[in-house]
Amino acid sequence: MTATRPLVLLHDLDLLLAEARDAEWVAKLRRAGLILGDVRALERARALEFERVEPRWRPHYERALRRYGSAVASVRGRVCHGCHMALPRSAFPGESDAVSLCESCGRILYWGRGESL
Repeated sequence: MTATRPLVLLHDLDLLLAEARDAEWVAKLRRAGLILGDVRALERARALEFERVEPRWRPHYERALRRYGSAVASVRGRVCHGCHMALPRSAFPGESDAVSLCESCGRILYWGRGESL
């Protein structure tokens, strides 16, 4: 498992939780015939996934999540898709499983397969 995988999974769970806690969104889902399950199950899954994240990345993740509502941003064509700033060559992690931060917004960068600078 790569170092970024727990961060991406945690991010997905946080986005699901945000939607599950949004009464307007839940009402739209119900009108569409969809019913959410137990939110507590999502919260437990989030807690477990948070424990799998390396401790040194937890504060970065939490800070970006509080500030922007999203903590992980994908990179395409040397551009952080969180803040849309071009990344310097030094931002490329070099290893496929290395975690790096956007120097502009502080989000954790998710490099797609084969993405390089």
